[in-house]
Amino acid sequence: MTDGTAFRRLHATPAGVRLGPLELVADGKACNLVLEIGDGRFHGFLVRRGGAVFGYVDRCPHAGLPLAQKLDDYLTPQGDLIACSWHGALFDIDSGACIGGPCVGQKLTPWPVEVEDGIIRTK
Repeated sequence: MTDGTAFRRLHATPAGVRLGPLELVADGKACNLVLEIGDGRFHGFLVRRGGAVFGYVDRCPHAGLPLAQKLDDYLTPQGDLIACSWHGALFDIDSGACIGGPCVGQKLTPWPVEVEDGIIRTK
């Protein structure tokens, strides 16, 4: 911020926050979201598969960095896995489990979301 105010990093969001319509995330793609909540900011991303949406905190368990170096670039070219662009870790979309790279056995932190009446909300 230009007034010198620092934001603290949040790792969760309240339930019931309307994130947008299902079309916010194209089918088979991912979308970055930053929510400003009080004096904090939450950094997360969504992955859509048909009518299902999976949410994760945007933080690699290996190095603590955001996963994507380019906006919304969270998936492998085939779109079947989440990939950390820094160190090549690969994660299962459904569970967030690391299945390849430097953090095998660890998981992404889930961001509980749901789709209700075509609207993505936190839960």
